[in-house]
Amino acid sequence: MTTHKATRASPLSAEQRQENRVLAHARQGTLHAIRRMKIFRVLKGMYRHRRRRFALRVQLIAALCNLTRARPA
Repeated sequence: MTTHKATRASPLSAEQRQENRVLAHARQGTLHAIRRMKIFRVLKGMYRHRRRRFALRVQLIAALCNLTRARPA
């Protein structure tokens, strides 16, 4: 679903504003998770190794991010 956009001629209704807020809240969580994963150098730039193992590495990094999120230092 995409966000609603207002113009001068047709401002957003209260329902559309609420839908935009719900979408923004979900997007914020997703972007924070991506940021936590990009802290690892492997995912920052171009991956130059075998593609077959990329999914495994992403899963391992995601597991580490979830572990550190569950137990803050």
